[in-house]
Amino acid sequence: MPMSAAEIEGMVKAALPDAQVTMTDLAGDNDHWAAHVVSPAFIGKSRVAQHKMVYDALDGKMGGVLHALQLTTATPD
Repeated sequence: MPMSAAEIEGMVKAALPDAQVTMTDLAGDNDHWAAHVVSPAFIGKSRVAQHKMVYDALDGKMGGVLHALQLTTATPD
């Protein structure tokens, strides 16, 4: 069973409580997601480190239950 946007967002916010998460269903099938995550926790971190923080928040679900995730990260303006 695919992960819902709410489930993905909840896991990210549990790990990064100050994050703003915007989810987009890329294929209309609730299985291919785009996530845009903005967090002050990303300040001073490389893009790779930012993405790792999000993937770590997903607790190993990426590539399994979570089939596809297009991820962008940013720091607040």
